[in-house]
Formats: sequence, C-alpha cells, structure tokens
Amino acid sequence: MRNLIAAVLYTALAVTANTGTASAEDIAALRDGSMKKLAVHSAPRDVPTEAFDGPDGPVTLADLQGEVIVLNFWATWCAPCRKEMPALAELGEAFEGKGARVVTVATGRNPEGAVTRFLDEIGLSDMPVYRDPRQKLARNMGVLGLPVTVILNAEGREVARLTGDAEWNSDSARAIIAALVAEGS
Repeated sequence: MRNLIAAVLYTALAVTANTGTASAEDIAALRDGSMKKLAVHSAPRDVPTEAFDGPDGPVTLADLQGEVIVLNFWATWCAPCRKEMPALAELGEAFEGKGARVVTVATGRNPEGAVTRFLDEIGLSDMPVYRDPRQKLARNMGVLGLPVTVILNAEGREVARLTGDAEWNSDSARAIIAALVAEGS
C-alpha cells in the first residue's frame, strides 16, 4: 500500500514538475475510484464573497486564500455526509501544514449544539466548526444537494467540484490535492 501511495504522489508531483502548473487534464487524469465523480473545470472560477460562521467568528473564502481548500458542504441529517466526514478529516491531517486544508461547512439548519454532537458521535470532536445557517454561501455556490465538495486553488478560485460522497482519504484524492498544492508553490 505504501508503494502505491508513493507512486500516486510521485505521479501527481511529476505532473507539475515540467511546467510548474497542473492543467485540468493533468488533474483529471489522477481521478480514480469515487474520485472519478470529480468535475475538473477547464479554467478556475470565481467564488462568492458571502461570510459564513467560522470557529473564531465570521469568515469568507477570501480569508482562506493561500492554501488549497477542500470545501465540503454537509448537514447533520445527511447520511452520506456522516459516511465521508472521517475521510475528509484524514485528508486534512495528511496535508496539515503542507499547503492544503479541509474546511467542512454545515449548511442550513444545523444548530451549533447539533453540529458538535454530530462530530462527537463520529469521533471528530477536534474538527473546527464552520456553519452557513442561512445557506447564503451554499446557495450562491450552486449547492443543490448534500454533500458537495468544492476544491479551491491557492488563489481562492474553484477548480473542481464533486457532488455526493467520496473517498477523500484515497490515494487518488491525495494525488489530486498534492498536484494542486505543487501548482501553487
């Protein structure tokens, strides 16, 4: 397994080695398994400026620039969200301090206490809590169902989107994020 992970990460980094940037085609080529659902945009897209609730107060997506952001929209009542949250946490841990961050946003009617209980139940009580209680950010980002995960490049622009749950701790997901991090370096 370690050899496979090393090979996939090497491939991801090799994609950006010659040009310093990973094209949409390069990123798309790294998709495997559940990551095949990832729609990679041909060009980065602007994102809304709405503030949402962060662990330390209001935050915008612009505040998160400088790192690749894996932005996941979820809800406490969403069964697929419960299933994928541990994988998102693993992905976040793998890239902590390495140029990428996972930000999970509880959107809609998810009182802070319910969000805390949800995270406690799945063993992720140390995960930072972000909320979009009025769904302003989710609505303006075109989130129509849950879960939805949007990947932002280090400049804060949307480069890919996945609707539904996925194995975010997979070799493929790690390779995609590694390639995007290398692009931003």
